[in-house]
Amino acid sequence: MATYADAQEMAALRALSASIGRNPNLTQAAGGNTSLKAGDTLWIKASGTWLKDALSEDIMVPVAMAPLLRAVEQRDSAADQPQIFAIETLNARRLRPSIETTVHALMPQRVVLHVHCVETISLAVQADCEVEAARRLDGLKWAYVPYFRPGLPLAQGIAERLRAGVDVLILANHGLVVAADTVAEAEVLLRRVTLLLARPARQVAEPDVAGLAALAGKTGYRLPAEIEAHAVAIDPESRRMASGGSLYPDHVIFLGRGSVVAKPGEDVPRVIERCGTKPVAILFPGLGVLMRGDASAGADAMQRCLADVTARIDIAARLNYLTAAENDELVNWDAEKYRQKLNAASR
Repeated sequence: MATYADAQEMAALRALSASIGRNPNLTQAAGGNTSLKAGDTLWIKASGTWLKDALSEDIMVPVAMAPLLRAVEQRDSAADQPQIFAIETLNARRLRPSIETTVHALMPQRVVLHVHCVETISLAVQADCEVEAARRLDGLKWAYVPYFRPGLPLAQGIAERLRAGVDVLILANHGLVVAADTVAEAEVLLRRVTLLLARPARQVAEPDVAGLAALAGKTGYRLPAEIEAHAVAIDPESRRMASGGSLYPDHVIFLGRGSVVAKPGEDVPRVIERCGTKPVAILFPGLGVLMRGDASAGADAMQRCLADVTARIDIAARLNYLTAAENDELVNWDAEKYRQKLNAASR
């Protein structure tokens, strides 16, 4: 049964979640999730909802923790369907728990914050991530987790690397997890880690809005929702990194595999002809980005995320891209199709 202290912590978590959700450097669109353990119940953000809405909407779902942890321990595929463990009598909106529910359940601390922090992701895609993180996070109790598909595979990867006292996880090609026994302590730890991992973004010229508008014409393409999204097409190093493939899961989910870069002399129709489909986003070197007219708010948020991430990556670093198989399992995953459906319906 929830106590007054639980209610106070939940109110604090909602406020912090909304603050995190409003910060594009910490999370984007429906990405990221937060949780609070109250007795045997894990309250976690629902799949497909946005953290920024935590104060205005009921986005937290109660999950029975013990049976979920047993499923993870037994490598039961049921753990990949956290909705099975939702406590429906307390789940008025009948929402699904986050696909990351197992990650939160595994952390012993009461409060867990999982963010798609651009500072972390920019490091987490580098082949030297573990070495560089060790230098920057010296003195903290942290663990590095190689890339696994979100859900049960990631939970198993975390379980193998957790040790007593660890309260920070760097997830390769994914993001950051911090955990503490109170919301206030979790917020302080999140701020500390992101500051330790922070690197300056490369500065770029302004986009050629007039040139992009001319390219868009009547093609059905449009400018991105945020001007910051253009930087990945303007900066040659960022563009090179983006053209190499997919760097993290939410890019694949909202924008598709990799990035499409227009070749010299190509306009929108020629890019579409070459691709055999209409890309969600097209990068025009030196000019900026065009988004497909029906691109979701989530896609716009992730296009800006790509610009923010690549601008911080060490230009000399070797990058780890998601493999073709890893791209495929994300695109064809039921849990992500559900999240996309909710995102499209609500924005």
